[in-house]
Amino acid sequence: MMTERAELVFIPCPLMGHAISMVEVVKLLVDREETLSATVLVTKLDHSSTAKALVDYVSTSYFSSRIRFVELPPLQPGNASGPGATVDLIGSLEGIKPNVRDLVLGLTKNSGSDSSLPRLAGFVIDMFCITMLDVAEELRVPSYIFYTSSVNLLGISLYLQALKDDHQLDISALADPDASVDYPGFTSPVPSRFLPSVMRDMGSASVILKFTRRFRETKGILVNTFEGLEARAMESAFDDKVPPVYPVGPILNLRSLVDEDDAGAADALDWLDKQPPASVVFLCFGSMGSFPEEQVRQIAHALERTGHRFLWSLRRPRQSEGKFKFEFASSYENPEEIFPDGFMDRTAGKGKIIGWASQVQVLAHPAVGGFVSHCGWNSVLESIWFGVPMAVWPLFADQQLNAFALVEDLGVAVDIRMDYSCDNLSGKRAIVPAEEIERGINRLMDTEVEAKEKMKRMSEKSRRAKVEGGSSQLNLERFIKNMHLN
Repeated sequence: MMTERAELVFIPCPLMGHAISMVEVVKLLVDREETLSATVLVTKLDHSSTAKALVDYVSTSYFSSRIRFVELPPLQPGNASGPGATVDLIGSLEGIKPNVRDLVLGLTKNSGSDSSLPRLAGFVIDMFCITMLDVAEELRVPSYIFYTSSVNLLGISLYLQALKDDHQLDISALADPDASVDYPGFTSPVPSRFLPSVMRDMGSASVILKFTRRFRETKGILVNTFEGLEARAMESAFDDKVPPVYPVGPILNLRSLVDEDDAGAADALDWLDKQPPASVVFLCFGSMGSFPEEQVRQIAHALERTGHRFLWSLRRPRQSEGKFKFEFASSYENPEEIFPDGFMDRTAGKGKIIGWASQVQVLAHPAVGGFVSHCGWNSVLESIWFGVPMAVWPLFADQQLNAFALVEDLGVAVDIRMDYSCDNLSGKRAIVPAEEIERGINRLMDTEVEAKEKMKRMSEKSRRAKVEGGSSQLNLERFIKNMHLN
């Protein structure tokens, strides 16, 4: 019996890592299931060139007659910063629900009048776009979550929500940085300072728990992870009220995100070509990661003292620096003006400062021997895929929890300051001294450090998960089968 043709509507969040990951999972599903087609509803935060570049990437990254991209009106988030920025983003999605409903209604009508068109099989909604469940319910179609962070973040969110709802836990205690959570997905209690600030700020936490609660209403949760990375969480973190969880990662975009004609990116790769194997430490803190000038100088002092070769993706602070907002950092026109006197000259033979370059191309290069990272989940998965040891320096959102997992639970990374935060509730940013950074980088580049061998083994697990018969491929097939049944 031939499987009925089906169409899924995908609603990505307009943040770089989220949107790109969702497009990659769309490709995986359509390539895997010839009866499946997809409509991707593309949103953006504003009319900036960065937002336009994101939309252009998403809508032109892949050609298939079974994938179409439809652009929605830009979102209008408020001016909140810190934990409120996430809540603002979630709230702004309310304004485009009528657009989504009308567009999908059009698909439904067309499908109903033409038996050759696919059945509308459901919505796949980004973890931040939970309000779109209302549209799916109104149209009486199944809904699924695409979770772009770790299974551990999903598990601890559902765990806290269940403790509050079922056992009347007072989560206000989590505002104390010395409090801890006995979450079963980790081998030891998690200090609350490693939780996202939205879970520790009582105003934001109520909103986060509200949409976490709604995860339980869906038919399934696709997660960008693999079983070998978070096996304990998969085995112990979910109660019987949680819908099926499908680890289908690592979902990576392994082609360059940088224009091939970009002279800066090409220059960085040419420079790496001239360096010995595993000799370069790569510093990169994501598309929104940046530091105040004094912290930049401390990093520069540390790099010079270590004597290691380095490639540093240096970004200018956002306008709202001091409290986290959803804004992209930019490049310095003349970075030399913020460095210690003579730094560029003294390190000219060993170091290179760049703006933005393709992280996957850099991590894939054999000259790179260590990665100082903000621990964004996509960066974690990329580093694992290429087997590059990490030193953790998280900034905001889920990054502290990721850092805790990498250092304390898995032992695949070394620490610089894993509880560092630039979206803390007070709005203050500590300055990490050069000595502390130097110590972390030296440990990272130490060829005998145990984390290197553990990272190598984890890299092998990540690649096995993606081959035919691997755990992530089997979970993808399981999702497709259940999608047809629902």
